Amino acid sequence: MMFGRETQLVDCRETMGLGRGGGLAQRGTLSEAARPDVVAIAMSPGRRHITKPVCEITQGLRRESIQVSVLVLEAGAGVPMDETGSSNVSRGYGANFGLTAKEIEQIARHKIVLLNMGNVNSHIISKTKKILKYINIPAVVACEYPIDFEDFAKAGIKTKLVKPKNPETEGTVAAIVSGITRGETCSRIKLNELAKEIRQILGQKIESTHAVRSDLLIKEGLMASEEE
Repeated sequence: MMFGRETQLVDCRETMGLGRGGGLAQRGTLSEAARPDVVAIAMSPGRRHITKPVCEITQGLRRESIQVSVLVLEAGAGVPMDETGSSNVSRGYGANFGLTAKEIEQIARHKIVLLNMGNVNSHIISKTKKILKYINIPAVVACEYPIDFEDFAKAGIKTKLVKPKNPETEGTVAAIVSGITRGETCSRIKLNELAKEIRQILGQKIESTHAVRSDLLIKEGLMASEEE
């Protein structure tokens, strides 16, 4: 694909798309960029959850020569089961938000994770905590309503500016860009703001791949132990 004067290669989808013409990516699929700069997380497609504006964000970032992969989660709806109190095991399937070991590994091989987790602030915080729990990776949060670093820190999430009293995540919220509504067109101003934040992080010395807490994955039933 040509973006401006630069050609970018994207390995598009593992399976055929949904809907007329196959335009909407299926759940559990990864469109992988040639250079793993950023991975944008999209919620599972459905009546309420649609991948827009993730598609517009990725296109806008690619025009700024930022390489972006897109991961559509297998179970991106709802809130994590351990947040609802029903279970402390989240296998990545069903009506609750969850991650699979494969998705965690796919996120970990990128430099930055870009999160667009809906319009409800409490859901955004709980989903961000679940994703960053296993991977020591910087995150950029794109949301509708204003959230600050203190809100994330109160939930035990590491942030760039505010340190939580009891850190419960490996990853860190490095930037927040509000004013981006799920299902609505993302403005050029907000795209520029996202690009600026991501460029600043990419300009720092960060790992190209990130360590995953395999012990937590085994403990929570997301990964089988070597003994098994």
